[in-house]
Amino acid sequence: MRTVVAMLLAGIASSALPAEPTAILFVGNSYTFGRLDPVMSYNAASVEDMTRPRPDLPGAPFTDTTGTRAWEPHPWGGVPGIFKQLTAQAGLDYTVSMSARNAATLRGHFLNTANPNWDLRGNIAAQKWDIVVLQEQSDAGLPAGRGANANLPQFGAYADKIEQFIHIGAAHTYRERQLYIQLYGSTAGCVAAGGTEASCSNNALRTIPANPNANPEAKVYLAQTWARPDMVFAHLATIANADYPTVPDGRPIVDTTNPDFPNGFPDTLYYSNLAAMTMDLHTSFHDKARANPGFAGVIPAGDAFLRALEEHVAKDDGFYDAAGVYTTAQPRDRMNLWWDDYLHASKYGSYLSALVHFGAITRIDPWSFGASERAASDLGIAPGDAVRLQRVASDQLALAGIALQRLPCLHANPRAAGAANNCLSK
Repeated sequence: MRTVVAMLLAGIASSALPAEPTAILFVGNSYTFGRLDPVMSYNAASVEDMTRPRPDLPGAPFTDTTGTRAWEPHPWGGVPGIFKQLTAQAGLDYTVSMSARNAATLRGHFLNTANPNWDLRGNIAAQKWDIVVLQEQSDAGLPAGRGANANLPQFGAYADKIEQFIHIGAAHTYRERQLYIQLYGSTAGCVAAGGTEASCSNNALRTIPANPNANPEAKVYLAQTWARPDMVFAHLATIANADYPTVPDGRPIVDTTNPDFPNGFPDTLYYSNLAAMTMDLHTSFHDKARANPGFAGVIPAGDAFLRALEEHVAKDDGFYDAAGVYTTAQPRDRMNLWWDDYLHASKYGSYLSALVHFGAITRIDPWSFGASERAASDLGIAPGDAVRLQRVASDQLALAGIALQRLPCLHANPRAAGAANNCLSK
């Protein structure tokens, strides 16, 4: 009897203990950290920015800002910051971390090809994660010849490498040339599959230490990137305006040193429409997830972008004028999901991306938030626009076969927004 009582008391005591927060890591690049404010610094205090400079810690890593830009100051919040705000409103306990750098590929993260002061692979091994989201470089996952950085073999190989590093974490050495020969039969087979000659033939020995925090139970997601207007519509070449702080966000300006200026367009077009590019990205990411059961799934952010265009929620044309210069004009009733460079997301696009991440990971319907959702308000997104983006995210997740739980209204005053509030229609 004493044994039974002791067991019951132990059970009661253990049930009273608060659950450990869910630890999530976002691995990515400027798509992840948001590129510019208000997204870039959003909720940064609640996100562990693992590549921020740390002069406060003697001898600590990340004191060198080489490879960063003046108009992208740390600490970053970005999409992880919006995600954190959404989880807090839903009553979920997440600790959110981000390891990101400009233009980083998954290969770059795994092999630490950034400046030597950063340890991107070390960030992945820094603790035992419950969830990891992998964001590839924007066009690296495209088929051969369909993007300046298209390298489908590299994307697939290093998505697998990071998945295995997270789940198993065994120390090992390898040569990339041999890796691709094993996958494609020869370096020529690797090139035929969309790899570059340099990447397929690289014979350098790679030495990977063990991951002391490997977690076979971690959920690892691939975040599908979105189509880019700058790869679809004719335009003059642009460069970032480096006149900081006069131009605080490095917005694009026409590159008058380009030999095509002003009599033509640079050869940077790869698709005839955004839908075709989205389909190629969809295929690459979903094929990878299906081929490797170690992935928990694909976060269909890119598909949600296309849905927003097709449902006339976001503008789908008019990104450049007749002279090939970018324009910021948009129809009165449509949002622009892209920033001025028509590569990175605007605040609307980053918000949509965060909603899709939230729904795919938590399985809570992002449409539950309604018009009073706080992150949208903080970012300057009108209540009606927030609801429209929430519904796009919800519909896309449902189409992807992700079962969502619709919660009661999560905002404080469900009737304040009137008919625009989705909670009133459910």
